[in-house]
Amino acid sequence: MTKLEQALNTVSQLTVEQQEMLVRIVQNRLVENRRQEIAEDAKQAISSFHAGEFKAQTANEVMAELQKSLQDN
Repeated sequence: MTKLEQALNTVSQLTVEQQEMLVRIVQNRLVENRRQEIAEDAKQAISSFHAGEFKAQTANEVMAELQKSLQDN
């Protein structure tokens, strides 16, 4: 039996209210983990920008490059 199956079996032993609470807790943790990932990505992007790895561009320039790369693929 996999860990996931074990977890599901354990959850099925909880009351409906407890299962709903567990779902909310897991969803909140996933959201928080994702926020942390986004924050870390932003920090890295800012550091890369300050290191000169990226150039400042307007939104129109970015959109034009994106459209070109989509057309090339």
